[in-house]
Amino acid sequence: MSTSTPEAPSSAPGAAPGPTVGGAAAETRAAARRSTTPYGKLTALVQEAGLMRRRRGSYWTRIAATTAAFSAVAAGTVLLRDSWLVLLPAAALAVVITQFAFLGHDAAHRQIFATHRHNETASHVFAALVAGLSYGWWMGKHTRHHQAPNQRGVDGDIESNVLSFHEEAAAGRRGPLRWFTRHQGLFFVPLLAFEGFVLHIESTRSLLTGKRTKRRWVDASLIVAHWGVYASSAVLLMGPWKALAFFGVHMAAFGFCMGGAFAPNHVGMPIVPREKKVDYIRRQVLTSRNVSGGWFVDLVMGGLNFQVEHHLFPSMPRPNLRRAQPFVRQFCAEHGIPYTEETFLGSYRSIIRYLDEVGLAARNSFSCPLVSQLRS
Repeated sequence: MSTSTPEAPSSAPGAAPGPTVGGAAAETRAAARRSTTPYGKLTALVQEAGLMRRRRGSYWTRIAATTAAFSAVAAGTVLLRDSWLVLLPAAALAVVITQFAFLGHDAAHRQIFATHRHNETASHVFAALVAGLSYGWWMGKHTRHHQAPNQRGVDGDIESNVLSFHEEAAAGRRGPLRWFTRHQGLFFVPLLAFEGFVLHIESTRSLLTGKRTKRRWVDASLIVAHWGVYASSAVLLMGPWKALAFFGVHMAAFGFCMGGAFAPNHVGMPIVPREKKVDYIRRQVLTSRNVSGGWFVDLVMGGLNFQVEHHLFPSMPRPNLRRAQPFVRQFCAEHGIPYTEETFLGSYRSIIRYLDEVGLAARNSFSCPLVSQLRS
């Protein structure tokens, strides 16, 4: 078995299949076929441990709890509608809707239900109807991200008109934007407050242009229903000015929740050049960062704190990611692949330090782990 260039199966981006239809014998034969590569052996281990099996009970409990929380926030909004304290439920609403967005993410990866149709329906409901974001738009860019995380020219998540996530982008900045880029680490956390607005603007733009958006009219209908109910309920309950303030607080809190959960996953990890070919496992592991912590970190990050395991096995149900971590850690240790895990606060320190280094074009002080791996 080679220890230098483990390869992914042809079904990359790496979603290990669920239990094979046809019984235990068929599943055993399929596992034997997959075990011919290092990645296949790792896949067989997590399969044998039952980590790819659906966790319907866990997900239905999570859906019920999130729905109950949404109802409580709605009740609190009604009770506080005559007071400016109603802005407190606005922030709470952002937290709850973020949890629905995480469920939409899990369904999009086929983690919840057995059939693609049911998962896709759930994704449309959670993303478009509840969160007000186009599922088709998100699915398109997220698929490209999983195929080539942190790779220039493929992963749109590392291209921004505001922040520079790599030195090539920073070098092209001019005027006031150049000054901003040199200090971008300082502005990173405050900018998260605008992430909710940005997500909705990009989602709406994709629906209007029709580019790379699957089932555009389904999303559009659900999003119109979302904002119709939202706006009419807010104005009728609180009046226009208080409703506008409610919306502003909600969007800012939503930005912190969403951006705060996604930023630690890849920001500050190695950037892959446009034409560079990297084997599947190193591409997924070296560009991903895990965030350590207990149940609270699991909750606020929607399970994405196990980013390495999620990228290796996108269809693995969220509750199983923690159980998969020892398998992946051992695999990486055996094959000499650096496995990155930091605390939540530690991940943000790394992000801010990295953004400052990029802004200052500090090439001599930044050593790319990916380049080191490739050279070795």
